[in-house]
Amino acid sequence: SLTATCTVSADFHLRAEDLYWTLNGRRLPAASYAALGPTTLSVALARLNGSKQQSGDNLVCHSRDGGILAGSCLYVGLPPEKPVNISCWSKNMKDLTCKWAPGTEGETFLHTNYTLKYKLRWYGRDNTCQEYHTAGPYSCHIPKDLALFTPYEIWVEASNRLGVAVSDVVMLDILDVVTTDPPSDVHVSRVGDLEDQLSVRWSSPPALKDFLFQAKYQIQYRVEDSSEWKVVDDVGNQTSCRLAGLRPGTVYFVQVRCNPFGIYGSKKAGIWSDWSNPTAASTPRSGERPQPPPQLPPRALGRARRGRSPPRARHLDFLQRSQFGALISQ
Repeated sequence: SLTATCTVSADFHLRAEDLYWTLNGRRLPAASYAALGPTTLSVALARLNGSKQQSGDNLVCHSRDGGILAGSCLYVGLPPEKPVNISCWSKNMKDLTCKWAPGTEGETFLHTNYTLKYKLRWYGRDNTCQEYHTAGPYSCHIPKDLALFTPYEIWVEASNRLGVAVSDVVMLDILDVVTTDPPSDVHVSRVGDLEDQLSVRWSSPPALKDFLFQAKYQIQYRVEDSSEWKVVDDVGNQTSCRLAGLRPGTVYFVQVRCNPFGIYGSKKAGIWSDWSNPTAASTPRSGERPQPPPQLPPRALGRARRGRSPPRARHLDFLQRSQFGALISQ
């Protein structure tokens, strides 16, 4: 709650009953006023809502004819809470992106600045992240100049007109939070005339080809007319997989993602990449068989056998006879 007073000089020839109050242009009810003297009028504001505009709320004292006598800008809100849930990832060990949550209450009703800071754990100065909102409203991106094999200390500071709050410090090594691009060259094809199977092949992440690491993969697939994905977890570090138990004559969409882990001996679990773009293929229909290659008519085949062989064919025939002469002469 808040109580404000408006006192006018006797030179204005105004009394308390000649005054009224507005908040953001809306006249406040007379029941909230109290005359504290012949030329002084107060207003009591209870159960104020948080400020809805960044410039604050305008509380103004007026004369009877609407003239402005005095005013104040109110900022109604809460001091910031300690930011929580800091998480970070590095794309191919080239950068670092971090996200956080603003606290348990979240909304302070006041403009609140968040600043992500970081430093090498045992030495170095504090650094401030510059590229904000790159992965959501509470995020920041550090594009370059990061050290490997040395842990970082990372924290977030929140500040507004009512105070400052600082998160807990998170310690991490870039090698422990690496993610990569989705697998490329994803191909999905039929497995001969098998009606319930599809073969999936892909390439390992090229951005990490020069680094010592392991990789594990996941596949998810769905039928064309469904939004429900089924996930295959046990692919391991292979770059191919066969999907079985599918419906004949059905179009399937398939995606693959990669988790690079164990980079230079890191013991952390790794971070999954985004899913690859969907690749589609259909299983054979029931009773459908691959078409045999076209056959020449018997008469045309006979003419082809009686005709002279082209030069390359005669050359190959000569080589075969030279190499396997003993076998051919029998």
